[in-house]
Amino acid sequence: MRDLVAQKEQAERNCDTLQRLAETLDTEVRRWSSGKEGNLRALLSTLLYILGPDSGWQPIPLTDVITSAAVKKTYRKATLCVHPDKLQQRGASIQHKYICEKVFDLLKEAWNKFNSEER
Repeated sequence: MRDLVAQKEQAERNCDTLQRLAETLDTEVRRWSSGKEGNLRALLSTLLYILGPDSGWQPIPLTDVITSAAVKKTYRKATLCVHPDKLQQRGASIQHKYICEKVFDLLKEAWNKFNSEER
């Protein structure tokens, strides 16, 4: 019985820790994306700031994503870098997976907006 109570307490502590971690990471993502919502070029050119140098993402100057074709190519590369399934294969940390999931959603929304404006 004591083991069950101890397991329950440990599970609650783990849940609290994960919730605090999620809040911290959400704040980081919001800080990075602030003012860039829906601006695919700005998100792509600053992606390294949220992913970090160990992500494998190379910095992209804003001047390199001026044309629609360049934006599309860079967007495709970015989605491969942050796609949840690809991260699972690479064995990314929980924090990195969480950030990439949020970034993936933001990029997808910005892509939809970019696509609708280009037509």
